Amino acid sequence: MEKEPNKKQRNKWIALINIPIQMGVIIFLFSYLGNWLDENHPNPKIYYNKILIMVGVALALYNVFRQVNEINKTK
Repeated sequence: MEKEPNKKQRNKWIALINIPIQMGVIIFLFSYLGNWLDENHPNPKIYYNKILIMVGVALALYNVFRQVNEINKTK
């Protein structure tokens, strides 16, 4: 008979599959906010979109590191 993977193993895969979706949503939202700020509050020296995209990427990477460390702790 074939062994069925345990529930913890499935939960790890589900968490790993959700990480790229979460990253995309975080970066998209920060980009959208940056575009909105650039359109509504123009400033020749500050580009809100570029700054907020970089903040979104940093936040998304922090979230990935945190989640992967949490998954590894439960091993």
